[in-house]
Amino acid sequence: MNFDQMFQTQLDALKEEGNYRVFAELERACGDFPRVKSHSNGSPDEVTVWCSNDYLGMGNNPTVMKAMMDTVAACGTGAGGTRNISGNAHHHKLLEAELADLHGKDAALLFTSGYVSNWASLSTLGSRLPNAVILSDSLNHASMIEGIRHAKCAKVIWKHNDPDDLDRKLAALPANATPIVAFESVYSMDGDIAPIAEILDVCEKHGAMSYIDEVHAVGMYGPRGGGVAEREGLMDRITLIEGTLGKAYGCVGGYITGSHALIDFIRSFASGFIFTTALPPAVAAAATASVKHLKESQWERAMQKRQVARLRARLDAEGIPHEHNASHIIPVMVKDPVKCKMLSDILMDQFGIYVQPINYPTVPKGTERLRFTPGPLHSDEDIEYLVMALKTLWKQCAIAHAVA
Repeated sequence: MNFDQMFQTQLDALKEEGNYRVFAELERACGDFPRVKSHSNGSPDEVTVWCSNDYLGMGNNPTVMKAMMDTVAACGTGAGGTRNISGNAHHHKLLEAELADLHGKDAALLFTSGYVSNWASLSTLGSRLPNAVILSDSLNHASMIEGIRHAKCAKVIWKHNDPDDLDRKLAALPANATPIVAFESVYSMDGDIAPIAEILDVCEKHGAMSYIDEVHAVGMYGPRGGGVAEREGLMDRITLIEGTLGKAYGCVGGYITGSHALIDFIRSFASGFIFTTALPPAVAAAATASVKHLKESQWERAMQKRQVARLRARLDAEGIPHEHNASHIIPVMVKDPVKCKMLSDILMDQFGIYVQPINYPTVPKGTERLRFTPGPLHSDEDIEYLVMALKTLWKQCAIAHAVA
């Protein structure tokens, strides 16, 4: 058999649909973010990043960088293996205590990424709790979907951000079911925010476990960066809060927080924790410094909020169509995969603006978009330049403007 031909046939089809992904080759430099060096053919040597999930620029924060470098000097680079084999690094325990405090929970558990923390936790809960049924929001992230699939338990999909539909679905479950309601606070592609209080009301009415993914919210919302649930005073009502260290905290890793028994249960049974090499101590130290900093500092969140509002206002003024939501994520709607990729390429090559096109299967066909995430390190001049470029391309490419 010609396996390469089989591979190439499907790759060619992906390209023809306009959904083939090309990754820009970029090199971050300390102190310059959101400007980065580009090694991609045809682009300027320096480009401005507009789609990073390093939402607050903490990957360049001097305190965070120093914590990582000091710990490398003191402890070396790797963790030496799984925590089951190599033991708990002291820095792992310090970070878990910091995260438990952030969310007002008894304990926390680290994973190598937010993807793994969702996959491992949901698969373990679904596979080991008796008569488990996971009720999943219809727009949940791929990591949650994969965890539910791996759990091999019963699943029910409820309408996106619809507590009434969730109520109906929970009411229809058998009396002996163990219901687990899984949803996100901020949805990364549309940027909409879940009605958390109403969802929790439904969970409590039916005795369901609540599982919230706050990966796009931790560090960003709440007086200490505990997420939307902290901002709304709801953390104590949630069974399990999952988050990431790879977005607003500018590092890498995922985590869950909850009661002592819950965390020990996942620690003891989750293969995605037990058999995976632990985060390097230096990464844990840097993340701890980042979490501590954002518990105290309001500047990053305030400036980020200001720049988001400014970009939205300028897009509105120029009639550039974007999804209106209450979050920091600005999806500029193109609704055509070929044009979306073309716009991304032109922005990069001619204007030095990097924004990755978001096409199927990340979003449904016909909803292709450019996803912008303004941060505190984007200047007003950066915003004006971006809007000017988009205005120019919208005319050149004959894309519909927003209706006033």
